[in-house]
Amino acid sequence: MSIPSILVFFAFHRPVAFNYKKDPKTLRIASWNVARFIELKVNNNQGSQLRQKMFDLIKQQNADVLCMQEFHTSTIPEFYDNITPVKELGYPYFYFSFDTDGDNLFYSSIIFSRYPIIDSGFIRYPRPTLPDVLLHADIKVNGDTVRVYTTHLQSLQFNRKDYERLNKIAGIQDSLLLNSRNIISKMRRGYANRSIQADMVNDMLENSPHPILLCADLNDVPNSYTYHTIRGDMQDAFLKKSFGIGRTYAGLSPTLRIDYIFADRNFKIKQFSRIRKRLSDHYMLVADVELKK
Repeated sequence: MSIPSILVFFAFHRPVAFNYKKDPKTLRIASWNVARFIELKVNNNQGSQLRQKMFDLIKQQNADVLCMQEFHTSTIPEFYDNITPVKELGYPYFYFSFDTDGDNLFYSSIIFSRYPIIDSGFIRYPRPTLPDVLLHADIKVNGDTVRVYTTHLQSLQFNRKDYERLNKIAGIQDSLLLNSRNIISKMRRGYANRSIQADMVNDMLENSPHPILLCADLNDVPNSYTYHTIRGDMQDAFLKKSFGIGRTYAGLSPTLRIDYIFADRNFKIKQFSRIRKRLSDHYMLVADVELKK
């Protein structure tokens, strides 16, 4: 592995406990792929209990801005409305594209804010990728305007059989070629689609009239084309304030960092935390940033 790859793969800062007492000059932003909050239908099963624990964890972070990917909500009483309980945690402003995931079931990324959202918008990625979008919200913070982006890029779309094949490959069981053919095909499609999406995101970021914060599940690792194209010269909050590899996806690999908080050079990153609670299949990320004057 080359030196540039190591520098984006591993953070070298001394581990420091996250200080939850907020500085009034800072903005706390949290990002989390919530995996549809685990349970879609209203009930009291294990999935619904995990869902409630997820809301408790969100409340504990006391963030000013909350970005979530793979967010699901509904207007049907039998299914969970996940917008209202987040608003009740103190987030009166939100922006959601309401992409349908079935009749009156909605799935996309979302931005919640304790500060007023004065403008917003989104772009859709071209088919055949999943119905994900790049959202932005212009948020008025103490007299300044900050543009917050969030997105979820094309996943590899691995299913249960694919994970079983990966386990067989890891254990050198059966034929390596037989087990890897379908996985390699899906990986190629994912890389190609994410490259197109990354170029679109880069174009949008370059045209922002305001300082930028980007929260994203890129579904790609730090030495990828996707990461470098989208990050550009922005700061990676994990690399600025953390230590180690920083795994964010809990499902497949012990080294998979695919979720990020980026801040452009208008910000100073004050602290960062990766919340290692196994509720979603992703870990929540939290950062305190300060807008330079």
